[in-house]
Amino acid sequence: MRGVFVDANDSLAVIFERLEQPGDPKVRINRDPDITSDQYPALLDGAEIAVVDHTALPTEIAKKCTELKHVVFLGTGARSYMNPEELAELGIEVHLIKGYGDTAVAECAIALMWEGARGLASMDRGIRAGNWLRDDAMQLTGKTLGLIGYGGIAAEVARIALGSGMRVIAWNRSPKKHPKVEFVELDELLSESDVISIHLLLNDETRGMVSRACIEAMKLGVILVNTARGAIVDEEAMIEALKSGQIRHAGLDVFNIEPLPADHPLTKLPNVTLSAHSAFRTPEASENLIGAALEHCRRIAKGK
Repeated sequence: MRGVFVDANDSLAVIFERLEQPGDPKVRINRDPDITSDQYPALLDGAEIAVVDHTALPTEIAKKCTELKHVVFLGTGARSYMNPEELAELGIEVHLIKGYGDTAVAECAIALMWEGARGLASMDRGIRAGNWLRDDAMQLTGKTLGLIGYGGIAAEVARIALGSGMRVIAWNRSPKKHPKVEFVELDELLSESDVISIHLLLNDETRGMVSRACIEAMKLGVILVNTARGAIVDEEAMIEALKSGQIRHAGLDVFNIEPLPADHPLTKLPNVTLSAHSAFRTPEASENLIGAALEHCRRIAKGK
């Protein structure tokens, strides 16, 4: 059984080669992270496994990959890049990788929260431009952090926030318990939280879930952090709330369009911190990620 890592950057390629073991299925590494979707058929060249980091696989393209049976997607957000149900109808199974970057993403969410509270990035930009900006910050000790969704990443965010003296409340679609975390209804979370951080997978139920009504129900001057998926939030309503001050600051690692266009409205707002969908990118997380991808390939080759 053969595979192709279709869009490896240099660092992921090096880790993949280092973690390969004798007897592993043969996976050819394409060291070009900037491929386009229409290159899939030629790149795979009859391979049964595609290891995919970030390149979209439209169903119409997948139909041309006649031997493809498995997609090992590097993360949990495959739905943003392909339609797993449509691929399944073609006999292609999509494998996800969970938990590999929980700490990395949580630390990024915390960093975006603190930046929203302190305004360090805007002060830095101002000083470089010759302006001495000294706006009042928000002190987070004693404030309430609300987590929408509670999986491994949210649990790590809670751990760090509790250690810094914050009260942590959470809402999850299924019942959960965690020491020192209060689980509440969504309307209570929206109205009580000084900071809201989103930790949901994107699917048909969660798309647009943080709606205009949800944003209007948030506490005035809330900090909103999203390291999950851009499409979970009503972007237009969020932008309006940022302009009005309903949202004090948004820390965003994910967007409806990626890469974010230079002329996008979010790039024009001073009370937004933008990062390039990079919350999960640490050497430690990458090691976990590639190790898990190789385990998927081994299980597939053994028919498990």
